Amino acid sequence: TSPGARFYLGTAEDADAGSNSLKGYELEANDYFAVEVRERQDGSKFAELVLRRTLDREREQSLRLVLTALDGGDPPRTGTAQLWINVTDANDNAPVFAQDRYRVSLREDAPLGSTVLNVTASDDDDGTNAHITYGFGKMPAKVLQKFLVDAERGTITLQEALDFEDMRTFSLAVEARDGGGLVAHCEVEVEVQDVNDNPPEVTLTSVSSPVPEDAPTGTVVALLKVRDRDSGENGQVSCELSGEAPLSIVASSGGSYKVLVLAKALDREEAAFHELVLRAMDGGDPARTGTARIRVTVVDANDNAP
Repeated sequence: TSPGARFYLGTAEDADAGSNSLKGYELEANDYFAVEVRERQDGSKFAELVLRRTLDREREQSLRLVLTALDGGDPPRTGTAQLWINVTDANDNAPVFAQDRYRVSLREDAPLGSTVLNVTASDDDDGTNAHITYGFGKMPAKVLQKFLVDAERGTITLQEALDFEDMRTFSLAVEARDGGGLVAHCEVEVEVQDVNDNPPEVTLTSVSSPVPEDAPTGTVVALLKVRDRDSGENGQVSCELSGEAPLSIVASSGGSYKVLVLAKALDREEAAFHELVLRAMDGGDPARTGTARIRVTVVDANDNAP
C-alpha cells in the first residue's frame, strides 16, 4: 500500500455538549501510521488513519495501536480503542538461490535417474508469493534432453546417458519462480568424469609385404596408429608383439604412431612368412585391450649356392 493511503476509523461519541464534547483524537506513537481529525458539516469529528511510510511484512507482520479520543473538558476525559492492523503480503521479494553457481562431478557411466544435484531457493514473502517452482532456462536442446529438474523439490536428475568423449562439461541454467512471477537464476556446472569405456584402437596405415630376406635390420615393415578415446591413464596405451618374429616396435615422435622394424636378419629358408599379433593395452583399472594381426611374407634372395 502506497504511503498517503487513508483508512476511516469512525467517530467517538460524547454525551456532553459544548466544550465538554469530543475535541480530537490521538494515536499511540509508531513508525508507520498517524491519525488525522476530520470534521463533517454538522460539526462532528471523525478519525482517519494515514499511512506515512511503506510497510514491510517481513519486518513487522502486525501492529497493535491504541487510538485515544479526548474531550474539551477540564480536566479532559478520554476513551480508547484498540487498532489491530494485520499486514498482508505483497510479492516484493524475489526468490534467492542458496548459491549463484553450483559445481558437481558425475561419472560418464552414471545410471539413468541418478541424482545430479539438489538446488534450493528461498523467498521471504508469504503464501503463494513464497511458493517456488524450479525449471530450466533457455539452453541448447542437446543439454535439455540430458537432464530433468523436479519443479517442486529442485532435484536435477540424469535422463540420458553421458559420454565423456562426446561432451565433457554441461552448463545448466536453472530458474526459481515464485507464485507472483518473480524469477531468480543460478548456474549448475556438471563435469563429466571419464571411465575406461573405450578399448585402444589399432590401425595399420601401411604394411610392406612381401619383404626380401636380405633386407637389412632396421627396415620399416609396417606403420600403425594406436588411439584410445579415453583420457588420462585410461587413454595411455602400451604395445607389445606376440609371436616368434624378427620384428620390434619403435615409438615415433608424438607417441601416436608405432613402427615395426626388422630386429634381425630374415631367412626365407627357415620361415617363408611370419604372423604376429600386436596387442595394445591402456592404463585403466581394469585395463582394456585392442589387437591387430600382421602377416609378413618373406621373398627369396639368392643367398644359397648349389
